[in-house]
Amino acid sequence: MPQSPRDTPSAHWIAPTLLLLGNICFVLAWILLAIYLQDQSSWLAVFGAIASALLLRLGGMRAGSSRAALAVGSTAGMILLFNWAMIATQIGMIMGLNPLDSALKLGMHHASTLAGLANSGADLAWMALALVLAWLLAR
Repeated sequence: MPQSPRDTPSAHWIAPTLLLLGNICFVLAWILLAIYLQDQSSWLAVFGAIASALLLRLGGMRAGSSRAALAVGSTAGMILLFNWAMIATQIGMIMGLNPLDSALKLGMHHASTLAGLANSGADLAWMALALVLAWLLAR
């Protein structure tokens, strides 16, 4: 006799795992496109927010404020990871380091200074829009 969805054990680990893997892949694609276009491409943060909300829905997480908060947190994490990795990649290219070595040597103060110089007002607006959109789509 087939089991009903209530009889199967719940898998609460699926949504966060799917979200983590999806966010890492998205950030890598974002970095590659930004390097190719030689631009911050902050408009991609909006697509990252859409992807975060969609991955949480596909992972089976119940709607509500916890899913919305997780979507906003993961979108903010993607934005921070992108900025850190992009700065490390750019510095690594100049200094002859690979991106991982450069990222491990990059300090918080240096990264925040360079992120402030690299991100314009329009970039910050795209990132803020992405956070709001993640909240709205994941509710």
